[in-house]
Amino acid sequence: MTSKTLALTQSGLNLIAQALSIFDQDLRLVVCNRRYRDLFDLPKELTTAGARFEDTIRYLVQRGEYDEVEDPEAFVQDRVDQARAFEPHYLERQRANGDTISIEGSPLPSGGWVAVYTDITALKVQERLLRSRSDDLAEQVFEYAEELSASNRALAATNATLQETQHELTEMAARARMTAEMMPAHIARIDRARRYTYSNRQLSTVMPSRPSEITGKLISETLDGGAYDQIKPSLDRAFQGTSNVFEFTDDVSSRRIRVAFTPDRSEAGAVSGVYILSMDITEEAQARAALAQTHKRELAAQLTNGLAHDFSNLLTIILGAQSRLGRQSLDKAAQELVHATTAAARRGGRLLNRLAKISGPREMRPVATDLPGLLREIVILAKPSLPEGIALELNISRMPALLDLDPASLQDSLLNLIINARDAIGDQGRICISASVRRDTWVEIQVCDSGGGFSAEALRHALDPFFTTKGGEGSGLGLSMVYDLVQLAGGHVRLENTGPGACVTLRLPLRLPPLHAKADATSLLVLLIEDNADIRTLVREMLVDMGHQVIEAASAEEGLALAHIDGLGLVLSDISLEHRSAGLDLARKIRDTAPCPVRLMTSRSVNDPIRIEAARDGPVIGKPFTATQLNVFLREEPGND
Repeated sequence: MTSKTLALTQSGLNLIAQALSIFDQDLRLVVCNRRYRDLFDLPKELTTAGARFEDTIRYLVQRGEYDEVEDPEAFVQDRVDQARAFEPHYLERQRANGDTISIEGSPLPSGGWVAVYTDITALKVQERLLRSRSDDLAEQVFEYAEELSASNRALAATNATLQETQHELTEMAARARMTAEMMPAHIARIDRARRYTYSNRQLSTVMPSRPSEITGKLISETLDGGAYDQIKPSLDRAFQGTSNVFEFTDDVSSRRIRVAFTPDRSEAGAVSGVYILSMDITEEAQARAALAQTHKRELAAQLTNGLAHDFSNLLTIILGAQSRLGRQSLDKAAQELVHATTAAARRGGRLLNRLAKISGPREMRPVATDLPGLLREIVILAKPSLPEGIALELNISRMPALLDLDPASLQDSLLNLIINARDAIGDQGRICISASVRRDTWVEIQVCDSGGGFSAEALRHALDPFFTTKGGEGSGLGLSMVYDLVQLAGGHVRLENTGPGACVTLRLPLRLPPLHAKADATSLLVLLIEDNADIRTLVREMLVDMGHQVIEAASAEEGLALAHIDGLGLVLSDISLEHRSAGLDLARKIRDTAPCPVRLMTSRSVNDPIRIEAARDGPVIGKPFTATQLNVFLREEPGND
């Protein structure tokens, strides 16, 4: 309440002919008017907010307001005790100065009380005159009139208290209703007939497309589309007297819903109805799915981390040796062996990278993505790998201009699905990619084909690592990687047969972040630091083929000495040189003292602690890698590892 409002309120109270005081539940003065002060001739400190009721009574006793009092302190304590157990009352009291006052007291619902004091001295004089001059008026009738008048005044005080209590209860009910309506959850009650007796009109907020006004309707009619069938077992348990919580996915709205059922018991203990609290936990469920997938990755990382480093180095050496052999004059049979060995080594590298991607801590990089444009690019990339008899179609429903997606992981996933669909179709058929938005909650992308469909076993296990229907030609990691990437984004994958063919649905959360760009690379003077001579030779040849000039170093000490050569444009170093993190320490020293950028390479798996630490400082490429992969890596801006 503002100071202006307080002043106006006080002025209004001062105009009242009766004395008025309000004390709170702690027996301290809240407000009084000028008539209260004048009637009892009270000092200022006893008419100021916060004055104690006990002090006021003690002051009046000491001044003789109540005539002679044998034990003043006992008298004061008695009045204080009465005030603490305050009840509505009306009484008339003759003061020590001969005046008569009436006192009407009413308790307040929030604690404390209000008292009104009226000087009725003149009225009492008139009554005495009336009594003395009305000999013909029966004494008993006159006394009855007096009693009736006093009763009427007491009744008026009680009615005022009841009206104030009713007003308070009405306000409390309104506040409770407003609070329920503003909650981001649906609160309702149904009776034994399973008909809504109360609802806060938030059902349409929690479950879009459902009505808001449902009081009087059956819950089975309101929650159509299979939702009632899902919650019915939990609802039955509540009617049997057991409180429970249940989560389900509403097929109509695609929302994840958590519902709490609480029995409404009568005084006899019988269940007369059930209270229902429903909340939309879609975002929470998406976050839980992403977190669970991260934990699975960490567990898998512990199984693959030990062998990754040595295996990567061996493959790098094999690829380097086969590359040298391929440039020599060999007969046809030897050339075929070189090509076969090279292909096997590269396939081993791809398998290792796939294992590392599944088990390692992949960081999702969502950006504001033009999904239709991305899908058109994927179609362009995929068409050359399809036979002429396979048609690749694209259907895109209306959606926001930009969506929060990781374009790289989505591209990898869709290309994987397209290749799987191609293998299932053969030489003739069609593949259709479609994209749509579901209820402003999910982005759905489907890859459907006209092949033979999934077998019963494939529907059960196709998302499991190493499950394949391609025999020795497949690694069994394609769909597992798709599943992994979608789970990391908080989404999920669904496999199904659609009559003639199969369909894979990726459902991703709908979100939006900023864009980032890439930079180009030019011919540079590169310092290559690698302690393995075979790998150093292979990487040097790759760099020279790209048009770069290369200076080599075989140790961290040698690399640091060469890092300040004029014109040096790039340092490419292995993370582990003489010991585990010598290359990482070297990179940090060069970054602190030399102006050229530093890039790191490693044979350690993506979940190795040293590699994770290095990735925080700048880009890292994993071995083995091809010349094309190295070229792309050198063109990336820092932060794109």
